[in-house]
Amino acid sequence: MTGIQTSPNILLIMPDQMRGDCMSLVGHPVLLTPNIDAIGGQGAVFTQAYTTCASCIPARRSLLTGQFPASHGMVGYMEGVPLKAPTLPQCLRDGGYATAIVGRYMHQSPYTEPYGFETRILGSTYIQDDDYARTLDRAVPQLGGIRGLGLSFNGWQARPWPLPEHLHPTAWTVQQARRLMARHDHERPLFLTVSFYAPHPPLMPPASYFERYIRQGVVPPAIGDWVEPPAHGGRGAGVDAHRIRLEGEALRSAQAGYFGLINHIDDQLYWLTQEFKALSRAGSRPWLIVFTSDHGEMLGDHCYFRKCEPYDGASRIPFLIQGSPEMAFKRGLTVDSPVSLEDLMPTLLSAAGLPIPETVEGLDLVPVLRGEEGTRRPWLHGEHAPCYSEAQAYHFLTDGHEKYIWRPLDGREQLFDLRADPRELHDLTLIPRTDGVQRAGVDAALHRWRQRLIQVLQDRPEGFTDGERLLPGRPYPALLPHVSGA
Repeated sequence: MTGIQTSPNILLIMPDQMRGDCMSLVGHPVLLTPNIDAIGGQGAVFTQAYTTCASCIPARRSLLTGQFPASHGMVGYMEGVPLKAPTLPQCLRDGGYATAIVGRYMHQSPYTEPYGFETRILGSTYIQDDDYARTLDRAVPQLGGIRGLGLSFNGWQARPWPLPEHLHPTAWTVQQARRLMARHDHERPLFLTVSFYAPHPPLMPPASYFERYIRQGVVPPAIGDWVEPPAHGGRGAGVDAHRIRLEGEALRSAQAGYFGLINHIDDQLYWLTQEFKALSRAGSRPWLIVFTSDHGEMLGDHCYFRKCEPYDGASRIPFLIQGSPEMAFKRGLTVDSPVSLEDLMPTLLSAAGLPIPETVEGLDLVPVLRGEEGTRRPWLHGEHAPCYSEAQAYHFLTDGHEKYIWRPLDGREQLFDLRADPRELHDLTLIPRTDGVQRAGVDAALHRWRQRLIQVLQDRPEGFTDGERLLPGRPYPALLPHVSGA
C-alpha cells in the first residue's frame, strides 16, 4: 500500500448549498465563522473556486470522480443515473484508507451503493428512513419526522429550530463523526467526510443563531442593473419559487435562517477539528482538512432563490485546505486562479501518495499548496442544462477576473468585470455603442470569450457550435448520450 506509513488522515467538511462569500474570512459583513476561517487562515483559501454544474447531483459527481460534467455525462439535474467511474473514496480505500461518511449522502444512484465508503452513518434530513430520521423518530415520535416542522426543503421561509439542539441535523452529524473518530484504531489512515445538509433549506437554525442574524438586520442583496424582476415580485409563485423578489420580513428571515445555519456549523466544527487533529497526533500521522460545498445559494441576489445559475451566489463556493506541518503546505496562502470540485480528487490522492486514475481531469493542487508554481488553469468552464425552466440553462467561462455567460436557449450574452464589480451588478454587454472606446473593449473581450467557448463546446453532441459560431436553440438534455442508460 503506497505511502501507508506517511499518508495523512483526511477530513472533508462539506456543507450543502453554501455560498463562497459566506465567511468572515473573505469579508462577509455579518457572518461569524472563526472556525471555518481558521482552516483557510492557517492554510489556503482559494478565492475563485467554482462548481462547474450548480446543482447537487452533478456537482457531487464531479467531486467524487474528478471529472467535468461533459465527461461524467451529467450536465444538469437528473436522478436515477448510475455512477460508474472510479471515485475518490474507492481509490483511497484501495490505497489502504479507512473510508467513512457521516451526514448527508452524496445524492448518487443507486442510493444503496457505497461508492468506496466503508462506513456510512447517514443523515440527509429529507430522507425519511435513514439513521438521522430514525433518531428523530425515537426522540420525538409524535412529530412524524422532520416534515412535521412544516417548512419546505427548498423554500425561502425560515423559523427557529423548535426542538433540543442535539436533535438538529447539524449537531447530530457532528456527534456521530466525533464518535466515529473515537473508535478509529489508527492502523489505517482515515478519510472522513462530514457532510451537512445545512445551509440548504429548511432554514431552521437553533433559536440563538436565528435571533443573532435577525438582530443584524438585512444585508442588501445584489440586484444588477440588468435584472428584470419577476411579475408582482414573484408573489403567488410559492415558497419554492426560483424567481422571487425577497424583501422586508421575508428577506430578513431567509437571511437569518441561512446565515444562522452557517454560524451553527461553524461552532460545531471547533471540537470536530480539534479531535481530528488529536486523533492524527495519537496515530503519529499528518493530517489534512478540506472545507468546501457542492454549490451556493442565490438568496435573493438578482431576484433569484436556490441554485442552477451562473452568477457567483450559486456557482462560487468556499474552498479551503489546511495541512499539518508535515504536509509542508504554506500557511496563510491566498490563491485567486480558478479551481473547482474536480480538483479535490487528484489533490487528495497526491497528498496521500496514491496514483491518480487516468479518468481524472482536475488539477493536483499540492504544488500550489506548497507555494510552488504548480499547474493553474487559465480559465474554467461551467454549465447547467435547463433546470427550473428552459431560460435558466447556461454556459459560463471565468478566469477569476472576468466572467462570460452564454444562454444557449436564445444566445443572450453577459460579461462581468469581477475585479471592479464582484457582485455582478453591471453587465458590460449593455454599454451603449455610442461609448466608442469602452464599447470597443467590451466587443474585443466578448470575441475572445466566444472563441474560448467555441473551443470548449466544439465536440459536444448537442451541436452548440459549428466551429465558427455559437448556435443557440439546440436541445440541451441533462444527460449526455455516452452515459449508460441515457
